[in-house]
Amino acid sequence: MKDLVFVGIRGALVALDRTTGTERWRTRLKGQQPILFTLDGPGLYATANGEAFCLDAATGAVLWNNPLKGLGLGLATIALGAMPPEQVQALAAIRARQAQAAAGAAAAS
Repeated sequence: MKDLVFVGIRGALVALDRTTGTERWRTRLKGQQPILFTLDGPGLYATANGEAFCLDAATGAVLWNNPLKGLGLGLATIALGAMPPEQVQALAAIRARQAQAAAGAAAAS
């Protein structure tokens, strides 16, 4: 995908040739809001109008779509990759505290 530049605009994702600027493909997603997206290998992950999409970065074909039901239509962000060890440990500590609190509340009732 090194030869492409991706643009998310008004409910669409567009792939442009990096050298010439020629449009290679265009895929309409949802709504008229800006498209937030990230590239991960051959997958282009995007959010549009409260839904999540995975597109084939080479062709623009939608590989899957999740409507994220019940979460509204606002902008949604995307993160990929491994979580840093410090964050994993911090989340584990939070979960342990929550489990202890829940166990204490159950024992008290």
